Amino acid sequence: MNRSAMLWSGRALTSLFALFMLLASISPKLLGLPVAEETMAQLGWPAGYSYLIGLIELGCLVLYLLPRTSVLGAILMMGLLGGAMATQIRAESPLLSHVFFSLYLGLFMWGGLWLRDARLRAVFPFRPATHVAQDAGPAALEATA
Repeated sequence: MNRSAMLWSGRALTSLFALFMLLASISPKLLGLPVAEETMAQLGWPAGYSYLIGLIELGCLVLYLLPRTSVLGAILMMGLLGGAMATQIRAESPLLSHVFFSLYLGLFMWGGLWLRDARLRAVFPFRPATHVAQDAGPAALEATA
C-alpha cells in the first residue's frame, strides 16, 4: 500500500473511531441522557459518574486527534478502554459482544493511528513472515521449511 493510501485509510479509521466515540459514548454522558446513567447503574457505577467519565473520554479523544499528542491520547484511551473492559468483566457481561468490545475499539483506534503515522510504523513495523526470513538470510529460510 502506498503512503497516500495508508494516510487516507488511517484518517478514515480515525474519523470513524472519533465519530463513534463522540456519538455513542461521550455525548450521552455529557448531555446527561438517561441512557448513560441507566447503563452506568446496570454496570454497578454509582449515580453521577457518567459526566466525569465523559469528560475524561473527551480529553483522551482530543489528545488522540491532535497529531503532536496522538500517541499519548491513544495510550490514555487504551487505559480508559481497559477500565471499561474490567467493568464489563466484573458485571459478568457476554465475552465477545461486551467484554471484548473495548479491545475491538482499541484495535480500530491503533490501526488508524498506525496507518497515518510513519513514526509509529517505524517503531512497530509490519512485515510478512517471508520478508523476515529473507532478511535473516539462508539459515532462517531453512529453519522455516
